[in-house]
Formats: sequence, C-alpha cells, structure tokens
Amino acid sequence: MNDRLPASASTSIRLSVNATASSDPEALNATAKFVATPEGTALAYGSLVFMALLPIFFGALRSVTCSKSKNAADMPETITSRDAARFPIIASCTLFGLYLFFKVSRRLLPRGELRRCISSDEALNRFGLTDVGGDSTLFLVLSLSPLMSRVFPASFPNKQYQLLFTQGSGESKEEIVNYEFDTKNLVCLLISSVVGVWYLLKKHWIANNLFGLAFALNGVELLHLNNVSTGCILLGGLFIYDVFWVFGTNVMVTVAKSFEAPIKLVFPQDLLEKGLEASNFAMLGLGDIVIPGIFIALLLRFDVSLNKNSRTYFYSSFLAYIFGLGLTIFVMHTFKHAQPALLYLVPACVGFPVIIALFKGELTEMFSYESSEEVLPTSPRLTSFPTVSGSPASLASSMDAVSVATGSSPRHRRLQPTSM
Repeated sequence: MNDRLPASASTSIRLSVNATASSDPEALNATAKFVATPEGTALAYGSLVFMALLPIFFGALRSVTCSKSKNAADMPETITSRDAARFPIIASCTLFGLYLFFKVSRRLLPRGELRRCISSDEALNRFGLTDVGGDSTLFLVLSLSPLMSRVFPASFPNKQYQLLFTQGSGESKEEIVNYEFDTKNLVCLLISSVVGVWYLLKKHWIANNLFGLAFALNGVELLHLNNVSTGCILLGGLFIYDVFWVFGTNVMVTVAKSFEAPIKLVFPQDLLEKGLEASNFAMLGLGDIVIPGIFIALLLRFDVSLNKNSRTYFYSSFLAYIFGLGLTIFVMHTFKHAQPALLYLVPACVGFPVIIALFKGELTEMFSYESSEEVLPTSPRLTSFPTVSGSPASLASSMDAVSVATGSSPRHRRLQPTSM
C-alpha cells in the first residue's frame, strides 16, 4: 500500500495488494469524514476472514477429487517449479505495463475531457468486464453445481445434454466447444446469468463477492502445485513481489484504483448504519486467498497420500492462514497503515506445517511428495503463468491465460457435480 496515504483512509482501503484503493481527493475527503464504529469494523473484517476461509476449505477438498479424476477434461493445471519462479517476474512486467498505460492515457487527455468522454481506463474496464462477465458466470456455475445437486430432490427430472461444435471434417476435424451438462446445470446457469447482469449494471458488492468467491474456489480447486518445494518458491517470490510493489513504489496503488473487476472480496464497514447501500468497504484481494489456498490444498493431498486418517498438515496450515490474516488486520489497525496480507500469510502458511513435519520426522517425506503423480500423464502442464496476486488482472483472465498455454479451457470442462 502507498505509505503516503493518510492514516484516516487506512480503514477503507485494502488489506492486501489486490484490492482497489482510491486516491481521488474527493473520495479521500469523503473517507476522512467517515469513522467506522468498532462494531462495524469487527463485522466487516470478521466477514472478510470468514469469506476467505470458504473457498480455501472447500476448494482444497474439491482439489482432492479433481486430482483423482480420470476424465481429461476435468484435469487440474499443474504448476511446476519453473512456472513458480517465473511468476513474480511476469506479474511484475504485467503490472508495470498497466501502470505505464494508465499514466500515459491520463497525460494525453486533459482532466476535463476525461470527465466528458469515456477515458482509456473506462474503455479497458468495459473490455475487461465483457470477458469477465462470461467467465465469471461460468465459474459461478461450476461453484453452484455441487450445491444444487444436493438441493434438488431425487425426483427432479434431470436430463443430460451435450453441446458440440467442430471445425473441419474427417481426420482434420477439430473440436471447438464440447459442453456436457444437465438440467441442474441449466438452472445454475440461469441463476449465475442473473447475478452477472446484476453486477454489470449495478456493480453491487454482493454480486462482486459472489463472483470473487467463485473465482477463488475454482482457482484453489484447479491450480495444483506439483510439490511443496514449488509452493515455497511461489510463495517466497510473491512475498518479495508484494513487499516491493506495495511499500517501494506507488505502481500498485495507481493500477489498482484504475481497474474495476471482481478481483477482491469487499464488506462495508457502515453496513449497520446504511444497510445494503453502504459504501465504505474493507477489502481483501483474491490473490491473498488463491495463492495460499493452493498451497494448503497441496498439504491436504499430502495428508491423504499418507493414509493415516489424519489431516494434520491441512488443519495446521488452515489455522496458520487464519492467524496470518488476523495478524494482518491487527498490524494494520495498530500502525494505522494498510498492509500486504502475503507479508504475514506466507511465513505462517509455510512455517507452521514445516515445523510440525520437523517434529514428526516427516520433513523429508513432505518435500519428496509429488502431487503430479496422482494425476494422469496427460494432465496439462502450466507453461505460461498468468497474473493472479498483486495485479489487477482478474482470476478469469488468469484461467484464460492458462487455457491458451495448455490448449484446454474452462469452456471445455464437463459441468458435472463435484463432492464438496
């Protein structure tokens, strides 16, 4: 976070590098006039912590099922150590490129003209939201399907459908779209489409959170680290990335305030006073959920591989995440300055399980565990790592980047219920 922002604005800006912060003078003046009550602050941050835990817990459980799937369409994306090492560099280049774009566009157009016409920032947002609208709806469908399978009664008439588009003929025939779905998926699609239209028209914080939770859940489920060493490389690199771009420059703040998409979870601190129309938000970026989440999911799969009917490493890392996020909030309010959450989450989520493994004598076994061995050899490998944490790119765009690199796509994924 920009250390030049006034302390009075710290309660309404993000916990981490992923959320939106405003440096507009009018917005800051409005923020300065608002003083959150202790009850409102506790409700906001308690809700953020609770929402952050949901996709990590259920995404980790679903990642176990996903890793055992024998359907190539349901295979997870495997992140190798090379991918993890390249990620902070690619993310930094992307972030700085967006920073230059926003800076140049503002200098080319006078302030008055920016207010009278569609600015470059808004044009980029509109372009991005067109893509996010479709992908976010799909991710919400994938998230709702397991829940709806339990809600619908057994007598519900559930018919199977397949939507297939091919290009060419004979041996050169290429599959473009292959959807396998049922009636329950259509109901989920209808609900998700309504939420998508609601978000595009109103930008309401509840719709934003629904899409954010869906992105995070599918990210934890579908992005798999191949081993603990890769997880340490990824989290260590992002630890440095977070600290540098947040405390060392104003690049993160400039980009974050210019990009509008469901890349964060938000909860109003003035909900008790203004109800659903509240506007002073506490925020948490999706990268601070997905990045630690895929590491926690890896430890759950490691627990399962031990065949000891215990989830020691999963629960220890899960509790470590709660501790790290709570410590972030505590430090932020103690020093009246927003904090990058990964600064505290990375040492907690990596340190706690490693210490436990050291005491149990399983450290070597932990670092020799290969999650990719549980996946079929045809599982796609991530060769072009997208931007997830600490950048304004949405999780939907991240998954699309994975799809381009691997030749697979969430659009080709079979819409079948997964056990939660």
